[in-house]
Order: sequence, then structure tokens, then C-alpha cells
Amino acid sequence: MSALPRIRVLVIDDSAFSRQLITRMLEGSPLVEVVGTARDGEDALRKVLELAPDLITLDLEMPRMDGFTLLRLAMSRRPTPVIVISGRGVAGDVFRALELGAVDFIAKPTREATLRLEAIEGELLRKVHAVRELRLEALRARSLRGAPARAAAAGAADPAPGAPRVVALGASTGGPAALMEILTAFARPPPTAFLVAQHMPEGFTRDFAARVDRLTAFAAREAEGGEEPAPGLVLVAPGGAHLEVEAVAGRVRARVVPAGADDRCAPSVDRLFESAAKAYGAGLLAVVLTGMGDDGARGAVAVKAAGGTVVAESEATAVIHGMPGQAIRSGAVDRVLPLPEIAGAIRSGVRAGVAATRGAG
Repeated sequence: MSALPRIRVLVIDDSAFSRQLITRMLEGSPLVEVVGTARDGEDALRKVLELAPDLITLDLEMPRMDGFTLLRLAMSRRPTPVIVISGRGVAGDVFRALELGAVDFIAKPTREATLRLEAIEGELLRKVHAVRELRLEALRARSLRGAPARAAAAGAADPAPGAPRVVALGASTGGPAALMEILTAFARPPPTAFLVAQHMPEGFTRDFAARVDRLTAFAAREAEGGEEPAPGLVLVAPGGAHLEVEAVAGRVRARVVPAGADDRCAPSVDRLFESAAKAYGAGLLAVVLTGMGDDGARGAVAVKAAGGTVVAESEATAVIHGMPGQAIRSGAVDRVLPLPEIAGAIRSGVRAGVAATRGAG
């Protein structure tokens, strides 16, 4: 049996030191080959078309053509997975890049950024290796769909009586864009509280919550602990910690739990789902979205055991089907739906206890 071909990477960064260091880190893996580097956007676009890499690492701040312009042009001419590696302090830039087609990001340390760049090596290699799981067709389809309008006609209908009391959403790679597609599909909030565990570094989740608050019909904020999940409110788990809920004196409250040394993911989708299953039982709808790994599968089993309902994103739309695929394999998933249908399922309610189907996947 022949070995898999190496992942061909183009490194784009205006700093010569960063280009050299990122190249050295990537080539430390026998699974990766750096096929070229570029110092500015014009040079980068030319090499994207000439070298046809499997993956691009991109610093957003570059001379001659910035990373946003490069993303738009590259995605229209030769769609390619992009991981943003940027030291820019405004997290909104990263989310804008994700909306333009980047699949993931790694934050450079903000202090002495280039000198401490080696701290990202493990995360960088893990995300580059995951490109083999990435479904480019789903990435292209997402770009073609674009961001749905906030007041879309489909979101104008009143929610059905079967709408869940609480929706817990879990995601990793490709998740920010998927979450925004779901939440912007509502012209007005349903009578449902939303809890979100998105794998994201500390500092970025607060900005993501602010973006949800600004661009959707929902009120949203990063959880601090003590909040009561309420209809129309989106609570986002803070990066580097866990969001859980618990019943206290008959009322459900959020709590933020520091990550432990052995935690694989922080925030953890499993821990959110498990705590919400105990607090809400049959009133909970858990949704497992795109992402690598198996976070959410154990939690899906807990939700099902407590009488709740579980939806997994279809392989047809998931950028990486690892997390929803593992949830499906657990046997706890009630429905498998493509991303554009998930908001409608939340609005109308999903009947629990039916066999999972692959929908459009």
C-alpha cells in the first residue's frame, strides 16, 4: 500500500523571519511539503495559480495586496483551503477572513509575535494535517451560498409550538461561518435560548459573541457565569474554558469552568451537552456542526438518554465531517440535515425518537 502524498503548502507572510519559521515547523512533519513562499499579496496570488497548493497559510496584513483581497481572488479563481496565521489585534479581521472562505485560523501571540511564533507549532500541524478531512466541495458551496440575509423570508415565519426550549450548538473547524448562517436565518428570535461551544482561542470568543449580537436578531454575549439562559439570548462559551449549565434553586444558570491540563478541547462540546441534558431533558435540542475530531459524540449520547433531540450536520455541507460523523456513529442522532435546513428544524422543532437519516448527505 503506497503512502499518502504529502500535503503541499504555500506560506504567505510579509515577515521573512515568520516565513522561514513557519516553513521550518511545517517541514518538521513528514506529511507536509512547503512548495513555495510569498511576501505580498500579488506574489501570493501568482503562486496560488502556478503552484496549485493543497493548502495556504496566510498573514492578513501584507503590502501591495492585503489578505482579504487575496482571499476573494483566490476563492474565485482557484478555491483552496486557507488557514489564517495573523498577529493583528482585531479579531473582527479573522471573522471577516472566515466569511471570505478561510477554513480556520491560528492567532500569533500579540506580544513579541515573531519571537514566540514557535508556540503555535502543535496547533499549526494539527490543523494542516486535518486538510485531508476537509471537503472542498462543501467549502465551495458555502462560498456560493454566501451569508444569508438577516431578514430572509424563510426566517419571517413564527416558530412552531414544537420549537425546543434550549438549543445547544457545538462546532470546530468551519464553525463560525456555519453558526452565523444558522443565526442570521432568523428575522426575529424564536422563544428559545441558545448555548454555543465553538472551538476558538481565548479572546476571540468575546469578539465572536459581539459579532453575533451586531449582525443577527439575537442578543449575544460571551458567558461569564451566573447568566440565566433566556429566549432570544445566545451565550457563547469563552475560549480556553468550558460553558456548562446547572439548576440552582429551580432556575438554570450558566457556569464557566476553567479548562484542566488534560482537556483536549476548551470549550468542550461534550461538557456543554452533558450539563444541558441534565438541566433541560426533553426540552433540549443539541446540534453538532462541522469540525475535526469527536467532541460532541459523548454529549449527544447524554442528550438522547435524557430525552432530548440531536441533529448532526450532513456530510453534504460540513467543511469537515469529523464531529458530526462521530455523533452519527454514536447512534444518538435523530436527524442529519444540511446546514441550510438546520434553522428551519430549530424553528419548527425536530421530532425525537426517529431513526437518523442522511438527508442530503
